Amino acid sequence: MRQARIETTHEDARRIADAVTPDNTDSMTTTVEGDSIVTVVERETTGGLQATVDDYVVNLTVAETVADNATRHINHE
Repeated sequence: MRQARIETTHEDARRIADAVTPDNTDSMTTTVEGDSIVTVVERETTGGLQATVDDYVVNLTVAETVADNATRHINHE
């Protein structure tokens, strides 16, 4: 079994984690630890692990961008 642990920090980690968690597969777990999001991915193959991590990073980037834009809109920035 191959495993990757991705840890990222965010101003509103809970909101970002809530946005990406619905896209998790059965091979993924996501937790919030303070201002950090920790996601662990386990896959049988290196290629599968890479594909899942790539997809997760894209989802995380989109969630962060949307959250930032929403905050700016709410704050009229």
